[in-house]
Amino acid sequence: MKEFRTDKAQDFIDQKVTLKGWVANFRSSGKISFLQLRDGYGYIQGIASENDLEKAVWDKIQGLSVESSVIVQGTISKHPKKEEYELQVSALEIVQLAAEYPIGKKEHGPDFLLDNRHLWLRSSKQVAIQKIRNTIINAIYEFLNKDGFIKIDSPILTPNACEGTTELFEIDYFKERKAYLSQSGQLYLEAAIMAHSKVFDFGPVFRAEKSKTRRHLTEFWMMDAEMAWVEHEDNLKVQEELISFIVAKVLEINQTELNILERDQEPLKKIKAPFVRMTHAEAVTKLQKLGSDIKEHDDLGGDDETLLTSDVEAPVFVIHWPAEIKAFYMKRNDQGLALCDDLIAPEGFGEIIGGSQREDDYDELLKRIKEHKLPVDQFQWYLDLRQYGSVPHSGFGIGLERLVGWLCGIKHVRETIPFPRMINRLNP
Repeated sequence: MKEFRTDKAQDFIDQKVTLKGWVANFRSSGKISFLQLRDGYGYIQGIASENDLEKAVWDKIQGLSVESSVIVQGTISKHPKKEEYELQVSALEIVQLAAEYPIGKKEHGPDFLLDNRHLWLRSSKQVAIQKIRNTIINAIYEFLNKDGFIKIDSPILTPNACEGTTELFEIDYFKERKAYLSQSGQLYLEAAIMAHSKVFDFGPVFRAEKSKTRRHLTEFWMMDAEMAWVEHEDNLKVQEELISFIVAKVLEINQTELNILERDQEPLKKIKAPFVRMTHAEAVTKLQKLGSDIKEHDDLGGDDETLLTSDVEAPVFVIHWPAEIKAFYMKRNDQGLALCDDLIAPEGFGEIIGGSQREDDYDELLKRIKEHKLPVDQFQWYLDLRQYGSVPHSGFGIGLERLVGWLCGIKHVRETIPFPRMINRLNP
């Protein structure tokens, strides 16, 4: 007998199957019981009729509790009115009868749910979020692999930081040397492009900033990409094509999950490259007209990002920022502005990508390192890249959890990662 999976139920119509899974929900109506069964691949309704079952089997079913693990035998049938499938139960074995499940249908506060995150992950909405997260990860790999990128694994322990050390976790382990948990693999990827031209990494990164907003985590996942021979405008094109590809993949693969989350899909269907571009100066002018008190040389706050995209349907690039509020490694144009971009998602989901053309001139980069009061000796290896075959190059980083939040319509990123780590949460 072929292995049965709920996501392949259409291949088993009128066939007897064995399902190994869990009782996600249970209700009885007289002599009929309805089991919502989950096997990790999806859900299916099991229908058990007292008249068709041995008494011992029927009694087992009546004694079930939510999240009990079971092995169920039965025949697959198609729902008479919907594109759904059902399991007509003929036998059932209880593997483990679950204790009373702490997460019920009543409303629970976020702290209770996060304290029980190890169990909350099983709920239908949380299952849907993680499946969409998986689609996004696979779509990123697929796009980059097709475009000639190779994956380079950058270190998590680093002797220096991309943008200073004020928001990094310091590690006291290497005797006289300080080490930090990485906030980005970018600098190491820049070294790899001289060998491979296009590279990316994908892994956990860490920020020690004391932020409690809905868009921040202490530990999160980043995809960083770097490209040799790519300048600012082409960097933007790669970013918008990648985002458009990811959105299309989620719409193709995750219809069931988007419906479970009650995600309005119409805004997502409109996400296609090219995206609107506006300079930081233009963004400031627009925001001031909309009532923001942002100044000429200010960074964009969360409220500013939401306001900026309130009248658009697709992500917006904010480009050409004042160099003094951006990182030391960003190349500048003739007006002294950083050749960088923040990609702001619509619907109030904020920045999802940060990118820039990197400074490729040794003397200019050395000057910037000194201006930012960074230790030259610790960045000498990074400076070396500008002495041995330096070329124009660019890159960007995607915050996975923010991207998942946007596509799922989930406002707080704590639900987009399996076990969130925040300033006030380390458990479970």
